[in-house]
Amino acid sequence: MLTVRYTAKFLRMYKGLEQRLKEEVKEKISLFRSEKNHASLKIHRLHGRFKSCFSFTINYKIRIVFKYEDKKTVNLLYVGSHDETYARN
Repeated sequence: MLTVRYTAKFLRMYKGLEQRLKEEVKEKISLFRSEKNHASLKIHRLHGRFKSCFSFTINYKIRIVFKYEDKKTVNLLYVGSHDETYARN
């Protein structure tokens, strides 16, 4: 099973989400931890200044950006819409 760590920035962004969306995020993180390449997550490598990061989808609009610390540990960096996760960070 994958170890997931949360950055302070991720936790602040998570706190600002609606309760319904928080539950959806928790479900997807649980799925990510147990089956990190699950097709419904649409995990993909990012480009540009985020080239060392990956992303997975919560729903059509919301995504999580993460970075591998090692093969069994990831750090969740950001959660939010495309603009919230990529443009401002």
